[in-house]
Amino acid sequence: MGHRLSKIYTRTGDDGTTGLGDGSRVPKDHVRVEAFGTADELNCVIGLLLSESLPEGIRATLTDIQHDLFDLGGELCVPGHGMLSEARITGLENILDELNADLPMLKEFILPGGTRAAAYAHLARTVCRRAERRTLTLARNETVPPTSIKYLNRLSDLLFVMARALNRSAGEPDVLWQPRKNA
Repeated sequence: MGHRLSKIYTRTGDDGTTGLGDGSRVPKDHVRVEAFGTADELNCVIGLLLSESLPEGIRATLTDIQHDLFDLGGELCVPGHGMLSEARITGLENILDELNADLPMLKEFILPGGTRAAAYAHLARTVCRRAERRTLTLARNETVPPTSIKYLNRLSDLLFVMARALNRSAGEPDVLWQPRKNA
C-alpha cells in the first residue's frame, strides 16, 4: 500500500475545496462530502461504542461494520464506484434477526438509554439515519450505488436492536416512553 499519508497537511483545501477519490475537487460543503463525512462520523461513534465492555459477538460485528463504513465512504468519495455487496446487507439482516430473537416484543416506544453502551448504540443509530438522509440527497442528483442506501437503512435497524440487546445482556430494562408523562 505504500506511504499514502506521509504528509497530513497539503494546503490544497485552504480554498474551501476538497479532493474526491477520482481526483476532482468540490466544495467542502458539497452534498457528496456531507454524505461520506457523515459515514465517517458514524464510524467514529461506533469506535466510541467499541471502547465499552461488550459481548464478543457484538464487538466482532461492530468491527466488521467499521470496515464496511470505510468501504461505504470510498463508494461515496469516488463518483460511480461501488464496494459494498448485497451479501453485506444480508449479513446485517442475519445478525439483526439473531439478536432480535432473544428480545421481548416491543409494545411501546423506547427512549435511548439504559447502559452507556446502549446509549452509544442509539447515538450511532441516529448518526446512521443522518448518513442515510445525506446519501439519499446525493442520490437525487448523482449516481450512488443502491447498496449504500440499503446498507445504511439496515444498519440503523441493527443498531437499534443492538442497543436493546446490550441493555438486556447487562440486566437493564428498556427505557419505555411514557406519553404525556409530564402533562
